[in-house]
Amino acid sequence: MSVTSATPTPDAPITLCAPPRVICADGARHRLAPLCKSLGWREALVVTDAWFHTNSPALAEVLAALRAQGIAVRVFDGGEPDPSTTLADRATAWVRDQGAQPDHLIAWGGGSNIDLAKALSVTLPSGRPVAELLNRANWPAAPLPLVAVPTTAGTGSEITPGAILVQPGSATKVALMANVLRPVVALIDPELTWTCPPRVTADAGLDALTHAIESWLTLDAALFDNGDDPDPGYSGRNEVTVQFARQATALAFAHLDTAFERPNDRAARNAMARASLYAAMSYATAGLNAVHGLAYALAGLTHASHGSTNAVMLPYVMDALVDTRRDELAEIARLAGASGDDIEALARQAPVLTRALVRRLGLAGDLLSFGVEAAQLHQLVSDGLAVTRLAKAWPGGPVDEAYARIVQHAYHGELSGESRP
Repeated sequence: MSVTSATPTPDAPITLCAPPRVICADGARHRLAPLCKSLGWREALVVTDAWFHTNSPALAEVLAALRAQGIAVRVFDGGEPDPSTTLADRATAWVRDQGAQPDHLIAWGGGSNIDLAKALSVTLPSGRPVAELLNRANWPAAPLPLVAVPTTAGTGSEITPGAILVQPGSATKVALMANVLRPVVALIDPELTWTCPPRVTADAGLDALTHAIESWLTLDAALFDNGDDPDPGYSGRNEVTVQFARQATALAFAHLDTAFERPNDRAARNAMARASLYAAMSYATAGLNAVHGLAYALAGLTHASHGSTNAVMLPYVMDALVDTRRDELAEIARLAGASGDDIEALARQAPVLTRALVRRLGLAGDLLSFGVEAAQLHQLVSDGLAVTRLAKAWPGGPVDEAYARIVQHAYHGELSGESRP
């Protein structure tokens, strides 16, 4: 298989899709209420969870500021980890039963709360169940505008065009997907991440690193199959997305350890907020592939956190792409601290160094340690391949064969960079 360059060719198509407003600064939350007023909004639905509604002084302050600006506020605090289509439908019914008619939504919390808010932005105007709105973008009414305020540095959902939901009875997650689902405002305040416990910091940070590396290695825009969609949510990597991915990768390798070990380190927290943002600016256009496809399947089997399922798969997907993305992986190894002139050796070290970071942060580095049984591996491959929107973006040869090899190596903890002299 031929080796590609570290950057797509200069004449490759360039697309970059992002929210109209991206604000990233310490204290940015204080701009939220006056910004909503300046946009002419009058009634907010705040989507969060019970912990934030009860325990977050920052959220209480923002709610008071919204009301002081003359904006009516209603709070739905039923957010859950890995929100389901059932939860979205229940929340839609609750809001409509309240007689509320919000003209915008504000999502406060991690990616789960933001994804739930995105789903509600689609379901509230029509009252239709989520299941009727999947796999389409020509919804009965335009989504309500959304302001996304993440409290973790990792998911990037404040940038993306998708709402990822669990569908009861399905082995993998489903998605509402369209560019109109991107929040109108992505408001990133690194100070909100200071209360994240170390495990959440690790999960979120490795999610950001996965977004950066996976979108850096994914299929080129010139080869990406968009069908006949004139406005695809994801369209393959290009030279602009690669720049964001590179910077995000550098920041994560340099600062994630510190953010995990010293939660009050302002520089590390700010760096990881930017790493998450830059990674999202990459993957929210370029898209993802095998790591997330297999991670969704792994979550279906284990119900483990998204960051941990990504983290355990990432090194083995990287290793499977050494022949296809050698130069990129060599550069990733250098960003992780490796040195030397042997490009092949550097490329094979990138997965090894990535797994070392995963293990330093206390997460499993192989599927056996993760608790997966050998008898489940076939199902893991099958469920991963069923996420076709990700499988079709695999850049490294026949996807069914690649997924099978990746899962086997991940189960046994085998990386080629460790077996070579």
